Amino acid sequence: MGNEEMPLPNKYENFNEWYNEILQKAELIDLRYGVKGFIVYRPNATVIMREIYRLFEKELDRLKHSPCIFPVVIPLEFFEKEARHIKGFLNEVFWIMRAGQHELNKPLVLRPTSETAMYPLYAFWIRSYKDLPLKLYQSNSVYRYETKATKPLLRGREFYWIEAHCAHRTKEDAERQVLEDMEVMSKALHEVLGVPFLLLERPPWDRFAGAERTYAFDVLFPDKSVLQIATTHILGENFSRAFEIVYKDVDGTLKYVQQTCFGIGISRILATLISVHGDEYGLVLPFDIAPTQVVIIPILFKDVGKVVMEKCRALFERLKNEGYRVVLDDSDDRPGAKFYRWEILGVPVRIEVGPKDVERGMVTLFRRDTRERIIVEEKDVERKIEELRRDILRVLRERGEKCLKESLRDVKNRDDLMKLAREGGIGRMAFCGREECASEIKAETEGFEVRGVRVNEKWGKLGVCAACGKEAKEIVYVAKPY
Repeated sequence: MGNEEMPLPNKYENFNEWYNEILQKAELIDLRYGVKGFIVYRPNATVIMREIYRLFEKELDRLKHSPCIFPVVIPLEFFEKEARHIKGFLNEVFWIMRAGQHELNKPLVLRPTSETAMYPLYAFWIRSYKDLPLKLYQSNSVYRYETKATKPLLRGREFYWIEAHCAHRTKEDAERQVLEDMEVMSKALHEVLGVPFLLLERPPWDRFAGAERTYAFDVLFPDKSVLQIATTHILGENFSRAFEIVYKDVDGTLKYVQQTCFGIGISRILATLISVHGDEYGLVLPFDIAPTQVVIIPILFKDVGKVVMEKCRALFERLKNEGYRVVLDDSDDRPGAKFYRWEILGVPVRIEVGPKDVERGMVTLFRRDTRERIIVEEKDVERKIEELRRDILRVLRERGEKCLKESLRDVKNRDDLMKLAREGGIGRMAFCGREECASEIKAETEGFEVRGVRVNEKWGKLGVCAACGKEAKEIVYVAKPY
């Protein structure tokens, strides 16, 4: 297949078909494991996820979080400690009832999230205000018996994430931690991944089980549905009281710690990068997160092949020494086949070197985001790659922001709401704040949910709820989630 052919459908017209094909053609995952909701991550996906993990782990380390590893199984007595938490997860957990030929005296829970695994140990480790703040994170997988239709990377029964769990002296300290979590996520999405988002405070009925407040990052997908990719929560004293996590303060009094937790969905961020940036030619990856950042393609002819390869090898060593993740494709495939393969894989920059380029001291750079070719002098290659590194991120971010902006709709009444349900996208509407009204919206629109209030958004006169006509209390965003 030539490099000018379009191997994939248009993602905006048929997202499901496009998504399934790109997962296969870019060799990202394999669904043939035989257990619903569990997938195999192939090397291409795993390396991207490794870079995403590194991005966030580096930032958490900088902010004085410490890594840890807790067991994947949770004793039943731990899991049952916090009433709202167990109620929220009871129908989603996997139970371990048997080991070998023996029935267990007490069943174990396969980790759906780690509050009830970690906090019993926090009660041992925290004694004094000098032990605070305690800021731990672990990079792991969690398991939930997802009852909705599963979709690879977006909604499954095993997914990969980072969860940070912090204990603080005061409520103000906990609130500052949540603001820090928001900054970590916002910075990564904006400055490295180029992904636009809505940061929303979830309504009371949609908070994390056991949390006082929940904040979530929603991203828009090509089919105009939204995906939650990260959350941060103020837990208050709900878990510290359940697990008796108490410290002696400066004045000698005993107090319960104030807690927060922060979940970063690594699998879902991978799905987001694939879906938001990809096109009909394959993956399109931000430079910093791409497993291969630069690929060098020699254009060979028999009489000058040796000279071209020498130039390609010299370029490879130069770029490798500069710290780029670079590949020299010296396979026997035709140049067109090589172009096609590396475009499918989303490599941000391709360098093409032919006999005429060697003669003139030039090379041709191909940028994956715009599919433009740029001829530069060989001595300027590193400088130009750095320019492209920044500009590719800018282009991807602006494309995503344009799609998000164009998908936002002001919903002023019930007719607008039903039109949103037919056409898709994200609605912004005055809302009464009642869970009953939110349930009616979801039922009548076949799945559109009140996602919450946008953080730091200013409101003017609210008027009445666009859905029910009662007095409005807030401005909320509604969308159909995965």
